[in-house]
Parts: sequence; C-alpha cells; structure tokens
Amino acid sequence: MDHFQYRDGRLHAEDVPLERIAEAVGTPFYAYSAATLTRHYRVFADAFSDLPATICYAVKANGNIAVIGTLARLGAGADVVSGGELKRALTAGVPANRIVFSGVGKTADEMAAALAAGVMQINVESEPELALLNRIAGERGVRAPVAVRINPDVDAGTHAKITTGLSENKFGVEWTRAHQVYADAAAMPAIEIVGVAVHIGSQITELTPFRDAYLRLRDLVAMLRADGHPIARLDLGGGLGIPYGDDGAPAPAPEDYAAVVRATVGDLGCDLILEPGRVLVGNAGVLVTRVLYMKEGATRGFAIVDAAMNDLLRPALYEAYHAIVPVREADGADEPAEFDVVGPVCETGDTFGTFRPLRGIGTGDLLAIRTAGAYAAVMASAYNARALVPEVMVNGDAFAVVRERIVVDDLLARESVPPWLAAAEDGG
Repeated sequence: MDHFQYRDGRLHAEDVPLERIAEAVGTPFYAYSAATLTRHYRVFADAFSDLPATICYAVKANGNIAVIGTLARLGAGADVVSGGELKRALTAGVPANRIVFSGVGKTADEMAAALAAGVMQINVESEPELALLNRIAGERGVRAPVAVRINPDVDAGTHAKITTGLSENKFGVEWTRAHQVYADAAAMPAIEIVGVAVHIGSQITELTPFRDAYLRLRDLVAMLRADGHPIARLDLGGGLGIPYGDDGAPAPAPEDYAAVVRATVGDLGCDLILEPGRVLVGNAGVLVTRVLYMKEGATRGFAIVDAAMNDLLRPALYEAYHAIVPVREADGADEPAEFDVVGPVCETGDTFGTFRPLRGIGTGDLLAIRTAGAYAAVMASAYNARALVPEVMVNGDAFAVVRERIVVDDLLARESVPPWLAAAEDGG
C-alpha cells in the first residue's frame, strides 16, 4: 500500500496534488511520500519484532538524506557500499554503531573512514580485502569488526544483472573456502570476527532462495563454531522484492520472509542484521513527467515525455516494468488508446513502456511513473547534458524540495578548459 491515490480525479501524494508540485518545481521531478516510508518500515520492523534484529536500510536504493533521515528517525540503521554512502548516512543522522559497510571493492581510504567513524561492522568480500583491512586497522591501533560475506551458490531466480549469490558472481567468498578464510582472519591481530554475512540478489519474489541460502548459512555457522570462532551476528542481506504492477507473481510479505528467517536461523542465538532497500522505498516514490508531443508512427503511437532514461534507467538496463498513470484521470467516456511512452534521449532504449493503455492523454498532460522510489534518482545521470531532476518529499499537506534541479550551468561550472586550449584561444 502506498500514499499516491486519486482524489476527485487528481493524483495526490498524501494530501498534496502532484499538479501543485509540478507548478512549483517544473517537470520532471521525483516525489516521495514520508507516510509510505514510515508505513513500510514499520511493517517490516514489526515482522521481526520478536527477533534480535537490526534493520539497516540499504542506502544504494535511494541515497537522498531526507529519505535516509526519515528511516533513521524510525530506528533504522544503514547498509552502505561506499565512502560517499557512509557520509550520507552519517549526515542523515544514522548512528555509526548502526552502520554496516558492505561492498566488493572497498578502497584503503574507505576502510579508514569506516574505522574512524566506528561502524558496527565491515563485511569483507575477499581474502586480499581482509589482508588490507588488517593492515589499515593495525596502522590505526584498532581492531576492525568483521563479518565475511559468503557466496552460498544459490540462484535467487531474479534478473541476471542483479543476482549476487551464484558462484560465478563477483560477490563474497566461496562458501567452501569459509573454513580457511576464517582461520586466516582469526590469526590477524587487527581483525575481530563478529559474524557471517550473505546476500543473494535483489527483487527476489520467491522465498525458496532465501530459505536455501539461510540453511547453508546455518550449516556454516555450526562448522565455524566447531572451529572455535565466536559467531555472534548473522547479516542476512536484503533483496526482498516488491510488486511493480506488471501482473506478475505477488511479492512475499515481510511477515512471510520473517517466518523463513525464524525457521532457518532464528534459534542460533545470533543477533541478526537485515538490509532491506527496495521494499522500504520503491513504492514510496513516483517520477512525474509531462507529455511533450503525441506522435503517430507507422506501426504505433508515441507519447514523448520530458523525462528520459537518464532519470529512470531501470527499463533500459533491466527491461523493467513500471506502471504509468495519468496525473489527471480522463473522462470515462474516452476510450483508452495504446502508446509507447518514450523520452527525448537519442537511444531507442529510452522507452518507459510499450503499448500502454492511456485514456485521453495529450500534449501538456502529466504522467506519473510509479514505483520510482528505488534505483531511480540514485542511478540518474546527466547524459545528453540533461539536468538532474529535483527530488521532493511530501509529508501530509506539505512538501519540500530535498534536492534541487542540477542544471547544465551547474555541471559546466565544474569543468574547465585546459591551458593549451586557452592559450590557443588567446592567440598564443
């Protein structure tokens, strides 16, 4: 359930008509609902209320500090995968002792920043990374709290580009090497083993892959404890999918996911870390765009809009489906017609949806591309020298711009002409 609903034929974000925001900030823009963020977090947290679980929001899903801050004030920690995300989480008010630093390619500077901040845990993904972390921590006279991310070789059944738990993926340490890696870690003076981590992918809509991965993790914990390693935490990752309105299989409810966790690892006496991202923020956002032109092609009609693939990359990158709806409902007497909804970028992949039935839309009308709260603004670029789209947060009957539009002049201000070109222009 989200808080983007029609009232008197106008699509609202909570109590604010999206048309009002469009008048104030222009199009395109992202709109986020604080009420939806709050509801989704509480539903997820309540599902795990009887377990010793810390919920660390996966910042990669949406890194806006207003989004992170909203969740932090509800009690969320953060899962970060870069030094920039660490800084965002801290700026948004997430306590360092509720931050997990993940990621397959941490730099020495990022490790140092995580140690200086005092993060709860660093998830190590390779043996060379473990050795570097030991050196960085040793130089600073501290011990790094470490969980080794294990690759369980479990197929998440999701898109090939977002699966992370197969043996051929770049993530984690092969589970059959865990015995040796933990033995090496225990011998390193600046490493403190605190747990085991696993993460098998994103947009997972079946519970069986989670169950398989966690059962393998359970067996691994028994082996590591037999080796004398004090495994006190299990980082179970994220990846729980959400519905995108494509009439596919319904996504599992957090309660059902929690039941799998409870049945597989709930009795191991470990503190649990959960890293939901999309499931908290995906349906809490929309991308609002204006129709520039209605065009009749040889085989189909096109609604050309002012948003583009650089504002929402998922359809081009993952062949992902997003529901597209008019901001103003048409008269019921109008017959729906099918259009491809496309952007202005010079790529055929700049297509948000094909053969979408849209009733009574025309030039100047507003459309809302739904489920744009995750992996939308955070993946945006300035391709074709396009502005970066503003982000707006709605709370009840109020709204605020939480990231302003970054126009081409802002981007050009960060560029410069090299001296040899400047000299040529001056006749030198």
